[in-house]
Amino acid sequence: MQVSQAQQALFPRIYAVTRQVPRGKVTTYGDVAHLVGEGCDARLVGYAMANCPDDVPWQRVVNAEGKISLRGGDGPGKQRMRLEAEGIVFDQRGRIDLKKYRWAGPGGEFGSDEPEQLGLF
Repeated sequence: MQVSQAQQALFPRIYAVTRQVPRGKVTTYGDVAHLVGEGCDARLVGYAMANCPDDVPWQRVVNAEGKISLRGGDGPGKQRMRLEAEGIVFDQRGRIDLKKYRWAGPGGEFGSDEPEQLGLF
């Protein structure tokens, strides 16, 4: 995927959203894109996660099915190990129960009962 300068300009916002995901929770690429806003989509979030700084908890971003998206190398294994170390459980099909582990976002807009958090932007 080729990324334009305008899309690359969204990376800091993508990383800011991802840094807000608490330990023991996950979010989806689409959720992050929704929070970042105009010009961002799930595919761009995936690209940003593949190229993120070390302080971004990339392992907490999964696909809309609650599964780890395929990456080259040992990425999927490393992601699963990190999530399991945070207490996240995978079912027999390799899925995470998004009803249980999905982060509600800064304003609880993803349907969780978690207390409202401060907005990001």
